[in-house]
Amino acid sequence: MNSDLFRLDGKVALVTGASYGIGMAMAKALAQAGATIVFNDRNQEKIETALHEYRDSGIEARGYLFDVTDEKAVRKHIDKISSEVGVIDILVNNAGIIKRIPALEMNAAEFREVIDIDLTGPFIMSRAVAPGMIKKGGGKIINICSMMSELGRETVSAYASAKGGLKMLTRNLACEWAEFNIQVNGIGPGYIATPQTAPLREEGHPFNTFIIGRTPAARWGRPQDLEGPAVFLASGASDFVNGHILYVDGGILAYLGKQPK
Repeated sequence: MNSDLFRLDGKVALVTGASYGIGMAMAKALAQAGATIVFNDRNQEKIETALHEYRDSGIEARGYLFDVTDEKAVRKHIDKISSEVGVIDILVNNAGIIKRIPALEMNAAEFREVIDIDLTGPFIMSRAVAPGMIKKGGGKIINICSMMSELGRETVSAYASAKGGLKMLTRNLACEWAEFNIQVNGIGPGYIATPQTAPLREEGHPFNTFIIGRTPAARWGRPQDLEGPAVFLASGASDFVNGHILYVDGGILAYLGKQPK
């Protein structure tokens, strides 16, 4: 096998919301494979903090301030990135939010906000970068889906609706843009150990016990568990993989659960 298949030298990768967490982990992995990293956030302070983190890791990333739901701003910044850095070869639609509110208590405005960021945002971003990819002769789009693209759970009706929709958006864009040598795939992370989930992972916490018991690997995922899948789907190694959702979940979706003793 030619290991150069996984190299990303000369490629420009835009990872939305990669100022921390799994987005940053994937962006760092793409950089280590040779890509030039660009990311965005809605908060300038987060961008500055992230730039320091990237520099400390030996990565010269570029950060841009815009909202993925603002179509006009997205188009403006895609043009700016193309001019300042280069035409985008790889887009990772990572930016997202979750609101844990029971359906009976969630209002329509809260529901729409989650849909707008987690589903409409990836559509706007993908549509904005696609013309450049077509002109260049191809590209890679990776949508960050979720366990909730397949499974239901209490209090996350908006998030699950958005992520289920993102799974189908991935498949439909793959069908439409395959003729242009654009591969559109998704990554569905399982439950990942990040600073945001730290309170839930404390020894004895009911949710921690639940996740460990529900996962055949018997552990939470780590951000670095997403690095290889991200590089694979961004690289030439996946040129004939299209419309696929790669679940990185420790086996959750394959597992019915332990039989009671």
